Amino acid sequence: AGMMKKYLLLIVSFFTIFLIRAQQMPEPEDTIPHHLEVIFAGDIMGHDAQIASAYDSLTKTYNYDTVFKFISPYILQADLAIANFEVTLAGPPYKGYPQFSSPDELAVAAKNAGFDILANANNHALDGRAKGLKRTLDVLDSLKIVHMGTYRDSLERDSTCPLIIEKNSIKLALLNYTYGTNGLTISPPYIVNYIDTAAIRRDIEKAKSENPDKIIVFLHWGTEYERDENTWQKNMAKYIFSKGADVIIGSHPHVIQPIRFVSLPGDTLKKYPVVYSMGNFVSNQRARYKDGGIVAELHFSRMNDSTTLDSLSYLPYWVWRNDESDGRSTFSVLPVKLYESDTAAYQLSDSDRFRLRRFAKDTRNHLTGVKESDYYK
Repeated sequence: AGMMKKYLLLIVSFFTIFLIRAQQMPEPEDTIPHHLEVIFAGDIMGHDAQIASAYDSLTKTYNYDTVFKFISPYILQADLAIANFEVTLAGPPYKGYPQFSSPDELAVAAKNAGFDILANANNHALDGRAKGLKRTLDVLDSLKIVHMGTYRDSLERDSTCPLIIEKNSIKLALLNYTYGTNGLTISPPYIVNYIDTAAIRRDIEKAKSENPDKIIVFLHWGTEYERDENTWQKNMAKYIFSKGADVIIGSHPHVIQPIRFVSLPGDTLKKYPVVYSMGNFVSNQRARYKDGGIVAELHFSRMNDSTTLDSLSYLPYWVWRNDESDGRSTFSVLPVKLYESDTAAYQLSDSDRFRLRRFAKDTRNHLTGVKESDYYK
């Protein structure tokens, strides 16, 4: 009986020690790193030539799938893909610049290519006035494409701004603003997010209340066709970071602007990343510096309640406009490295090869010191 009592005491002691140690051990969730790859693309545009290229006269329908076919595998592999949707879906008649109204099939192709979120706060958001804004949102909702930056009313804005996205156990707060809308205005209840310091401060404070891991601000800003950021952009970036944002992504200039890591006064050790402009994602702008762009690629990791931006890199692409003998054209977003790895696979003319290589050289020289994506090795 004495021995049995000793064994029972030993067993009780063992389980007591096990339970104490188990309580002291961190939860498995805390010890497993979580990773999130987020990519941002520049301006999805819809010039007249693009609309014509997507039209099938036999079926009288539109199809934009060729636009994204080369880059879609890259977009699809990302955990979250976001682009600036610089057109409206205001319905026919379809038209390009200066007041864009693209076929709904452009949004369908963007979704099929892998884009999860489209940013609507840009200078063309009101090209179709109130009807165009509302119809654009209605179409995106029908396609189950998440959107940000424009709203049907204050209730919708209050409930979806900031846009909170949680994936792979990492929570992001996303905000989207534009410098203006080409002088066009609409009356309430419709809302476009404009770059306004007071509004941005309030929105960032609201974002903080959601306890996100990171706050990312997507801005439509800068001077068109200028390859370097201006003083206003620099000052606005510092203001936004001072209020609590972690990353700024930019669009609008239609050319690539630098990627910088800026510090705030009194805190020179911490660096905040800002991608001033990614250039065009797809457009009919063919001049040097305008015929391509970059995707900004962000890699986050989270462990032990701490989330870090492990890397920020870029993927360069060139927009290939293939003018065929029958007078038709096709537009394709062609990753530079994909072409460089197998130049024979793409039947580019001598002129197109020159333009792609020139774009690649210009881009790499302009972004010296910033890592290029290693997706295409």
